[in-house]
Amino acid sequence: MRSWDALPEHRLTASGDASAEFLALGLADYRAAARFVHQLPYGRNADRANFRLVLPERRGTCSTKHALLAALAIEQRLAIRLTLGIYEMSERNTPGIGAVLQKHGLASVPEAHCYLIYNGTPIDVTRAAVSPTEPIAHFLHEETIAPEQIGEYKIAMHRAWMRAWVARQMPHRNWEEIWRIREECIAALGESA
Repeated sequence: MRSWDALPEHRLTASGDASAEFLALGLADYRAAARFVHQLPYGRNADRANFRLVLPERRGTCSTKHALLAALAIEQRLAIRLTLGIYEMSERNTPGIGAVLQKHGLASVPEAHCYLIYNGTPIDVTRAAVSPTEPIAHFLHEETIAPEQIGEYKIAMHRAWMRAWVARQMPHRNWEEIWRIREECIAALGESA
């Protein structure tokens, strides 16, 4: 995956709420807006489904940061898609979660990850902000979503994949237990960021 520097230097126009917020920060083009979002710390927002909190709270996750940039792209009429992917999260591709996985006897857990697609290229403005890491080699599932789908829809999709994955990979364990372990992993990322 590439980062913010692969996004266009499209000049921003005052064409919506997200555009106005970035322009008020003195960010005149899309790439500069993406670089700004990239530099914000990784962390859950007060409402994890509200991508509009990224700028006032000065932090965000893969979901909120990319949804904000997707909303900006929509306002600017840029062909940039918000994508939801499910992958097997491990210490190798997400440093900082290894101790949690090891404590529970797991090598990986399914994780939902949001990113952008521009000109066929996956763009992730968050992963390097967490730490330099091995890229995600394979997604179990990918789909384009709207910025407003990072809340209930994303969680429902993620839980459905978790249930199916646990049933296939470890039928002796309960998917809700694995979900709680995944939450511990996310908390560990927030602590290490």
